[in-house]
Amino acid sequence: MKRISILLVFHILMGACCMAQSNAERKEYASRVKAAFVKAWNSYMNYAYGMDAVNPISEKGHNWYSESLLMTPVDAYSTMCLMNLKKQKKQARELIFSRLNFDKDMDVQQFEIAIRMVGGLISSYLLDGDRRFLELAKDLGDRLMPVFDTPTGIPYRMVNLRTGAISGNVTNPCEVGSMLLEYGMLSKLTGDPKYYDKCKRGIVEVYKRRGKTGLVAGGINCDTGEWTDNKAHIRGGIDAFYEYLLKGYILFGDEDLLHMWQTSLDGVNRYLEDRTADGYWIGEADMNTGERTATVFGALDCFWNGCLVLAGETERAKKLQESIFKMWTMHGIEPEAIDYKTMQVLSPGYMVRPEAIEATYYVWRATGDSRYYEMGKTMFESIEKYCQTENGYVQLSDVRTKEKWDTLESFFFAETMKYCYLFFAPEKVFSFKDYVLNTEAHPLRNTWDKGWRGDYMMHGGGDGRAAQ
Repeated sequence: MKRISILLVFHILMGACCMAQSNAERKEYASRVKAAFVKAWNSYMNYAYGMDAVNPISEKGHNWYSESLLMTPVDAYSTMCLMNLKKQKKQARELIFSRLNFDKDMDVQQFEIAIRMVGGLISSYLLDGDRRFLELAKDLGDRLMPVFDTPTGIPYRMVNLRTGAISGNVTNPCEVGSMLLEYGMLSKLTGDPKYYDKCKRGIVEVYKRRGKTGLVAGGINCDTGEWTDNKAHIRGGIDAFYEYLLKGYILFGDEDLLHMWQTSLDGVNRYLEDRTADGYWIGEADMNTGERTATVFGALDCFWNGCLVLAGETERAKKLQESIFKMWTMHGIEPEAIDYKTMQVLSPGYMVRPEAIEATYYVWRATGDSRYYEMGKTMFESIEKYCQTENGYVQLSDVRTKEKWDTLESFFFAETMKYCYLFFAPEKVFSFKDYVLNTEAHPLRNTWDKGWRGDYMMHGGGDGRAAQ
């Protein structure tokens, strides 16, 4: 598994052959994706200026909490940089630098704020160069740090940005570990290892408590370290915990992360993968016995294909991609979740999620097979057909009826449009040799000296709490 970085470069070089195909068509599609992004951004500027997100149909906006954190401008900025949207960048910068302030007496969900806001601000600094982005990221990161002050080191879910009061002592692996890239970058850029070390300790403490399958479950008590359920899967609540073990190793060269990733990958391949007459899937099992507990697969699970590609598991990725596309085309656009044994829809909404498009992009770049490029086109056309309104883009409440759901969250700008654009953009726009994409698709520069691991280590490092 130490060959991951080499395999990654090999895959991207292999994928480069597809960039020579259909230059005129790719240019046309790139322009269409940019136009879609601009239309959605104009909707935000017209109806939700200064708020977190837009409701295009009712022509208003909404905030996640009692006050705005400018989620859409922060989340959108890295995509604007890649698209070279100068006017929109200027608008977003003016909003961010004139209005963004984290001294607010309100509780926020640490994980979501870290991947969207800390990640977005750091990526903006790396792509733009304006140090004010980094200063904002550090201020926010410092305000989030109290969540790690727990008996186990496993972070609480919520923190008050002004007082530092924490709450939510039952969490999940995703909210424990999928901030490591953001906090690791903050440590690298500021020279202060505390961000990386505190986050890594929480990851190690969860990993130490893994089941006999080598997998983690979907809920854990931060005070006691006891599991609150026993279901192992890769969907929401666990997903990016695994993603960040792999991407953290690629970005920072931390061998502890590689070890934990390999154990997790082996567990998923042995206990969670499933085959039916309708395809190859990743399901759910008891974390200790490995017994199958559910046959659920959904939009969030699609992220796994990017991990398979980065880990060199290309054949598995190709099989899972067929299932992902089948789920997408069942009703013309993907539902939130299905029972893959019966192929029945369990959760009918489409939240304009990016993970299926992300998966398709990774497999296309890894193989150079135009079949996956065509899948990417199909997915973008589905969004254009079903999610577009007169005033912008919205989610769907039911993919079977195509009934619209009047909201557009910030990840549409950060992820969905970014992955659509990367299918068609010139090769110089983005390279996996230079960047790792965080779970919100914010590019983080992959130029560090490898082998960096902060002060906290699994075995005998940091405060001496060694993993077993």
